[in-house]
Amino acid sequence: MNATASLAERLERDGYAIVPGVLSGAQVEHWRAAFAACDQGDQASHAFRDLFKVIPEVGGLLRLSAAAPLLDAAVGPGGFAVRGLFFDKSADANWFVGWHQDLTIAVREKCAAPGFGPWSVKAGVPHVKAPASVLEGMIALRFHLDDCGADNGPLRVVPGSHRRGCLDAGAALELRKEHGEVACHVPRGGVVLMRPLLLHASSRTAGEGRRRVIHLECASKPLPPPLAWHETVYAHD
Repeated sequence: MNATASLAERLERDGYAIVPGVLSGAQVEHWRAAFAACDQGDQASHAFRDLFKVIPEVGGLLRLSAAAPLLDAAVGPGGFAVRGLFFDKSADANWFVGWHQDLTIAVREKCAAPGFGPWSVKAGVPHVKAPASVLEGMIALRFHLDDCGADNGPLRVVPGSHRRGCLDAGAALELRKEHGEVACHVPRGGVVLMRPLLLHASSRTAGEGRRRVIHLECASKPLPPPLAWHETVYAHD
């Protein structure tokens, strides 16, 4: 079995995978410097939304020789990014995230569509809860710019939970009790691939280190008209 097939199999079974060494040391330093130099005015520098407008070159991450095969394995050829976020968790900007699934997507404009809703607006961009049929075809690639261990507030996941569809609070609790959880310890330059329906959480950092993550949400199909993705940044131009 080749590496792409093996990765696709892991994602199908577990809903996530950790791939080390996707970014070189020089590439990590480049992106650290890019975010350090980014002036967002009133926006907190520890959490950027609408990332492709903040730093357009972020889309180039999908075209790296070590990253493009990951996207192909996850969503098939022709994949593209539909939303970009940046998180910088540290002792000075610390938070926890409770157990949840990523059920909302960013779209170009609000319009009625069967199975989509309710609606919200984040950083001026319309967001809507999507049906499981859309979320099942998506993947998040989380590029780590720091070593992330037990003290860095790592992502925690319930393996296999993505296969249960959209979960209510009671079902999520029972599934976590049944399957347990795994903390995603990721070396600097590594990538976590995660299905949106995977049940996940993260704790506050307990040390002085930072956990900088570039989070790119990707798909390979258009939304049903009249809806359209907010962004379409392609991996293969």
